[in-house]
Amino acid sequence: MRNLLATLMVALGLAGAGLPARGADLTIFAAASLKEALDDQVARFETATGTKAIVVYAGSNALAKQIEAGAPADVLLSADVDWINYLDERKLLRPGTRIDLLRNRLVLIAPADSRSSLRIAPGFALAAELVRGRLAIANPDSVPAGKYGRDALRSLGVWADIEARIARAENVRAALLLVACAEAPLGIVYATDALAEPRVRVVDTFPESTHAPIVYPVAIVATSRSPYAQHFIDTLRSPAARPFWQQHGFTMAN
Repeated sequence: MRNLLATLMVALGLAGAGLPARGADLTIFAAASLKEALDDQVARFETATGTKAIVVYAGSNALAKQIEAGAPADVLLSADVDWINYLDERKLLRPGTRIDLLRNRLVLIAPADSRSSLRIAPGFALAAELVRGRLAIANPDSVPAGKYGRDALRSLGVWADIEARIARAENVRAALLLVACAEAPLGIVYATDALAEPRVRVVDTFPESTHAPIVYPVAIVATSRSPYAQHFIDTLRSPAARPFWQQHGFTMAN
């Protein structure tokens, strides 16, 4: 499984997150779950402004740590508030630029041809579905999607039953691909991830009451010298951007 994860990370361009990007007017660090939607937004921004942008996708934890280590990012889009708080507390974000941009939902997925009919409820029979496999989930010790998933399963009273049956992935897209490749019979990802991958299907959606709100904040990194950073954030939150976010399953935070 370790070799498969490495291959999938390279295929997604997620390996080496935070390495210096060169030849760009704007360098964006973004949570892996934003990939398709943000690629569309960046392409529109480049066309409209004539700029060149580079996007580095990875888990929010990895991106925050790279910024703390001095990686040359201009803008950070995180998949939760904890890691952006981490940078804010260390004065690594430009004051006054942080906003909550997007919201998401958490879902249980299976391979597209799976016959699983689980329904999420307190004490639901998740462990029985994992007798011959593992639950793919982003690392719950550090990655936002994994933390939301663990909190939801604890709230439902089933985490203790399945904790030994999880496959810890580097980020949510790695968890998604484990299920898409049928390496895991079930996984927990964001609703937008499931929408982007035809080889999986949504088994059920976690009640929002079982975990903290899934919020994507965005901010300019304190060391940024790009004159396009604020314009880019303004573009992402503009009325013109809203239908493109919605097309990929996101909702606006405000």
